[in-house]
Amino acid sequence: MSRFLASVNIFTDSTQIDNVIEALSKLQNIEEVYEVAGEYDIVTLVSTTTLEEFRDTLQKQIMKIKGVKSTISTIILEPHKGHRCIKKTTITSTN
Repeated sequence: MSRFLASVNIFTDSTQIDNVIEALSKLQNIEEVYEVAGEYDIVTLVSTTTLEEFRDTLQKQIMKIKGVKSTISTIILEPHKGHRCIKKTTITSTN
């Protein structure tokens, strides 16, 4: 079964970042959590079976964590490099 995959970039209250990371790490649909330097404070990779499940995870779980100010989500359409890629086999003729 194919998964719905999204990157969720999170802005936090700087005094709550450790608590936010701990809470995110406990959520079932979050596969990866990264504390980052730059525009966002945390980057997560969320994997669900449907868009509706993703919406629920975002609205009812991530946004409810104390210290989460806002998020920006990016839907992943197709991976091209990395462990999530399915190797595409090319058939070549030797004629």
